[in-house]
Amino acid sequence: MSRSDEATTDRISANGQGLAPDEVLAVERLSTHFVYKNRTAKVIRDVSFRLKKGRTLAIVGESGSGKSVTSLSIMGLLSEPGRVVDGRILYRLSSGEAVDLTGASKRTMRRIRGREISMIFQEPMSSLNPLQTVGDQIAEMIWLHMATNRANARKRAVDLLRLVEIPGAERRIDDYPHHMSGGMRQRVMIAMALACDPSLLIADEPTTALDVTIQAQILDLMRRLQGELDMSILFITHDMGVVAEIADDVAVMYAGVAVEQAPVRRLFDAPNHPYTRGLLASIPEANRERDDKGQRVRLTAIPGTVPSLYDLPPGCPFETRCAWREEACLEPVSLEPCGPDHLSRCWKMRQA
Repeated sequence: MSRSDEATTDRISANGQGLAPDEVLAVERLSTHFVYKNRTAKVIRDVSFRLKKGRTLAIVGESGSGKSVTSLSIMGLLSEPGRVVDGRILYRLSSGEAVDLTGASKRTMRRIRGREISMIFQEPMSSLNPLQTVGDQIAEMIWLHMATNRANARKRAVDLLRLVEIPGAERRIDDYPHHMSGGMRQRVMIAMALACDPSLLIADEPTTALDVTIQAQILDLMRRLQGELDMSILFITHDMGVVAEIADDVAVMYAGVAVEQAPVRRLFDAPNHPYTRGLLASIPEANRERDDKGQRVRLTAIPGTVPSLYDLPPGCPFETRCAWREEACLEPVSLEPCGPDHLSRCWKMRQA
């Protein structure tokens, strides 16, 4: 197949359908499995969500819920034995054309990654090359994806370091990653991600390894840059406090499925799914209630453990840990409306 044939195939696979004019990304019924030694781990099952231009969608859930695998599926970065087995990932290119990333050619994905969709990973020290200066790493991203020479790429790299508020950018551009603090390295990762003015930024737990002061600075920086660059953000985290700070909309994931989706304020004010309620109840608060002895009431913990993805329960995946479970919870339950722009995967709470 020629390059022109590959590009045509990508366009036909999306056919311009499935994306509203104001949407940049639509994940439809995505399923990703890992097959190992004749056993199948259903890491992502029937996940759907949409992201509008200029907005932030947070995907939240505990470890093992499938958040990061969702982002890797979108980026086409799954390693063996993982593979997308069903669903569509529709993305609107900067040209306005829609493409289904699950059927895109390798050449198309190389063009999209970094240029159209960029990603910030959780630990910058393991993502940055320790043998290259940060300036060389940012400049390499620019001249690989844009029609420019290395001198202009370096100048652009300095501008990007200024954009992410690294002081002395002209000097720090020649630093190696180990010369920088964790917060500075994360700013470098953001600069690299923004190097080619992407339409969509995927941030996979970008503040997890940082202390709370630096975390707040990084979140403020991302909010400011999003407003300046009119960029959409898919923000992956396990921290509901971070969700409240940065998100416009939220998708709560548990054991490979989305159990609740809503605008962020609605989700915090009126959570529907028992798992979401458990996550919110576990958020530390400075003014937490005190008992009769003046001691602060302990945080509420969700009992039990996440089920094995190799051996999932037949019905609701949260059934084994839910205080409201009934016999009907042993049957599969779908994600259905429970209010305006509010979806939940709990039949009992929807009827409450």
